[in-house]
Amino acid sequence: MQKLSFTLFTLFSVILIFQSCKKDDITNVDEDQVFFEEYQKATLTAFRDSGLLSGVSPSPHGSFKLYFNGTAQAALGTDGNLPMGETFPEGSMIVKEIYSNGSPSLIALMKKEAGNAQVASGWVWGEYGPSGNTVYSAGKKGIGCTGCHGGGTNRDLVRTFDLH
Repeated sequence: MQKLSFTLFTLFSVILIFQSCKKDDITNVDEDQVFFEEYQKATLTAFRDSGLLSGVSPSPHGSFKLYFNGTAQAALGTDGNLPMGETFPEGSMIVKEIYSNGSPSLIALMKKEAGNAQVASGWVWGEYGPSGNTVYSAGKKGIGCTGCHGGGTNRDLVRTFDLH
């Protein structure tokens, strides 16, 4: 009986330790925090290896630098543009770092992620301060983004190719 009690106590202790060390379920993690952290960890390539680009009216973004993750970069043609009528593959991330007074002031993110509950027009959309504070939540599902990004030519909602 004493051996059974010790075994049950040990088993209970192991379960308790495992449960207390287990990471939070992904459904409890803030979607915007996850999205921003993914951007921070991504290996990015600058659009046409350019520096600061000027915002073209009526863009709300102002001067910016544009980056693509490897998945998005692989979809670009030899001219550095997404070919007309093509779409970016699943997992593509496009990052626009908006600048004010020579420093990044806003990070606008788009990620092609069809299975994400926050998706709008095939993309998850979000904007964040340089420290990661949410300015425009992915939970808004692109409202305020897709209207402008849907205009113009057919380049999978990315306007830069036709403006720069």
